[in-house]
Amino acid sequence: MIGTDRPVVVGVDGSPESRAAADWAAREAAALALPLVLVHAWVEEPLYGAPAPEREAADRLLDQAVAEVSERHPALSVRGELLAATATEGLTAVSEEAEMLVLGSRGHGALVGFLLGSVGLPVIAHAARPVVLVRPADGRAHPVEGSLEGSVGGVVEGAEGSDEVVVGLKDLGPAVVGPLDFAFTAAAARGAAVRAVRAWGTPSLFGSDVPGDPAAETEGGLAEREGRALVQVLDPWRQRYPGVPVIEHVRFGNASEVLLSAAAFRAALVVVGRRRHRPRLGPRVGPVVHAALHHARPPVAVVPYD
Repeated sequence: MIGTDRPVVVGVDGSPESRAAADWAAREAAALALPLVLVHAWVEEPLYGAPAPEREAADRLLDQAVAEVSERHPALSVRGELLAATATEGLTAVSEEAEMLVLGSRGHGALVGFLLGSVGLPVIAHAARPVVLVRPADGRAHPVEGSLEGSVGGVVEGAEGSDEVVVGLKDLGPAVVGPLDFAFTAAAARGAAVRAVRAWGTPSLFGSDVPGDPAAETEGGLAEREGRALVQVLDPWRQRYPGVPVIEHVRFGNASEVLLSAAAFRAALVVVGRRRHRPRLGPRVGPVVHAALHHARPPVAVVPYD
């Protein structure tokens, strides 16, 4: 199994989506000075009903993926690991020993987001560590080795102007720690800003939140109090990462739409939190995570919290 040094782990299956995920993961590992492990689960999912591929074919697929990534990133520590499990079981298991797990996803298009299929959503719902979903177009959204943009502290641009890590904060209590740690670490590695998004007021179209009274909420300085609370929550991370610019993004509206709007233009990465103790049955992730996964333009990191 994977060693104790928490590498970046990426699932590969030979598809263009997994190649894009592997490239994204390799650049992320290089920026964070971590090793990269490519994993391939070679046991077919039970619902597919197709015969399992031969072990030799799985070995060849994994060896080729490792060779391709090593050729593109010669300075990076890269190795492969074959998982004698279904993709859902194997990826969920290896996530426990990973700094993050990266998965490829076939996207509908720039404005629609990810197709998660029968593997991605259960893994995201139950993984012990952060899971990042990457589409083929997102494979370039990382530093270019040997360039100014590729150096730690340089601005990373997947598309022109993609220089922010956008993190959605539903609650301002202990649940913020995991998502903010991930967001600030990613921003520091990219030379990017953190845009901390906090919505208040109306329910999400993606969930069943009960709205408050808009008239009461817009009176008495509630927006200012929300802003001050967010500044206070962000203070420890500002002190820990003095070189990372921070933008407080507080809006009246539902959380899903405010987050998607904030991430629509300059985001290189979107970070959202997911409660860790979900029932083992059912891939439920919550309305904001669901909206980000299906509609956000850049890669999406889902970070579990207690």
